[in-house]
Amino acid sequence: MAGLVSSDAGAQSSSNQSKKRGGWITFPFMIATLLGLSITTFGLVVNLLVFLIEEFNIKNIAAAQITNIVNGCQSMLPVLAAILADSFFGNIPLISPSAFISLTGIVLFTLIASFNNLRPQPCETGSILCQSPSKLQLGILYLALALMTIGSGGTRFTLASAGADQYEKLKDQGSFFNWYIFTGYVGALTATTAIVYTQDNASWKLGFGLCAVANLISFIVFISGKRFYKHDQPLGSPFTSLIRVLVAATIKRKVVISPKEENYHHSGIIKEAKTSGAMPSKSFRFLNRAALKMDGSGDSINNKWRLCSVQEVEDFKAVLGLLPLWAAVIFVSTPVAVQINLTVLQAMVMDRRLGPHFKVPAGSLQVIAIISSCVFLVLNNWTIYPMYQKLTRKPLTPLQKVGIGHVLTILSMAIFAVVEAKRLKTVENGHAMSVLWLFPPLVVVGIGEAFHFPTNVAVFYGEFPESLRNTATSLTSLVIGISFYLSTALIDLIQRTTAWLPNDINHGRVDTVYWVLVIGGVLNLGYFLVCSCVYKYRNLKDHDQEQDVVVSP
Repeated sequence: MAGLVSSDAGAQSSSNQSKKRGGWITFPFMIATLLGLSITTFGLVVNLLVFLIEEFNIKNIAAAQITNIVNGCQSMLPVLAAILADSFFGNIPLISPSAFISLTGIVLFTLIASFNNLRPQPCETGSILCQSPSKLQLGILYLALALMTIGSGGTRFTLASAGADQYEKLKDQGSFFNWYIFTGYVGALTATTAIVYTQDNASWKLGFGLCAVANLISFIVFISGKRFYKHDQPLGSPFTSLIRVLVAATIKRKVVISPKEENYHHSGIIKEAKTSGAMPSKSFRFLNRAALKMDGSGDSINNKWRLCSVQEVEDFKAVLGLLPLWAAVIFVSTPVAVQINLTVLQAMVMDRRLGPHFKVPAGSLQVIAIISSCVFLVLNNWTIYPMYQKLTRKPLTPLQKVGIGHVLTILSMAIFAVVEAKRLKTVENGHAMSVLWLFPPLVVVGIGEAFHFPTNVAVFYGEFPESLRNTATSLTSLVIGISFYLSTALIDLIQRTTAWLPNDINHGRVDTVYWVLVIGGVLNLGYFLVCSCVYKYRNLKDHDQEQDVVVSP
């Protein structure tokens, strides 16, 4: 008894100490760290295609494929970082070394840009014979890309979970996610304007150097705020319990499911946020056998591979229920991934002059989408969503917001197709179309992202089991990574089977590629609508009563 009292007192003391940490005092440290790292990452990735073509003499489509692979890796690695955070280290201890690795990578890029022997000789104007990079030069380039990718992967979405974990209230978590997305866009906006302009008009060395300074500042700021952060201890590998549920249900697959509550195993106190009662839910009923107690069959609380708790079963069901929606997000992100690189290639053969002294950098065009996203993030919260609720007397559900984003993405691809068809006719007449024609579809892309991107992040965070929160936020990043890989495969398939994407897109049919993306988007929208109709919210089921819940972008 004395041991139990001592243990409870220690737990209470630890809980009180934990409550002293976290809250809004951590906000400036988290946001400043995110801003610096966003500037660093986007300052490299947004103009990487141009850097590979102009500084490493790599052909256009090959450079686009390399860029897609880098973007894909930067989006896939956050999942590995999230698993490590959830299972072993926690998110706070993982962010610091990741930020330092990112700093090492961007410093190496600065050195590549500074020393001529680390790059091939530049092509002569009008020459088709260009020196290819040596194996050593490519090795150093790929090492720098690997360091940047690992560093970005360790911070990108782990920082989102770390920030949200500092708050107890759902409303505060929602506010943090709003600021997180907005700050990420501000960092991207800064990189795609100031950094890219510096790279194109001053020097690559100065542009990468500014990214290195931003990374260094963010690293220092983050470690300076460590005494204020609330550290959530990892609970061990959450994936083990998910696997145990599947194994236990399979072993007892022939057992009849009981309708009585006392026949099911519960461990600890049932969390109201997770389950509405002691009985397992009716969805995926075959999994309920994992929590079913069977006398004399070897089931005991010590045999966790034959007997799981109801909570563990419900957590597994939560993951299964979100997988179809997660798949739908992949196929709405793939057209955007294709569009990012195609837009840069289009801009490189268009008239980018704005006035007699300014030329729009091709890599900066995505700033239009970023600006429109930032604007509509604010308008959605302050105008559009409240106005909709006032007119209909109920708020937009999270999945309705995502659906609107799907529709706008499809619309943007259709506009891109129309603009490209007009551009090709202009080229046939011996003229170059103004790059301003690309602005309207980019605006629509940004508006679509303002609806679906932050809402997807928040839905996964809110609906996943608590032990998988880092993994949940990283799922959106995984979606982006898969979409970049799919876009790479799609571009490669189109190149192999059609003549739509030659090295000189003036002799291709990029407009047809966009129409293919429209068709795929319409099919994916139909699939998403079906998934949305059958999905039932778990932790966000009370969003109708909360105006500022975590799902508000």
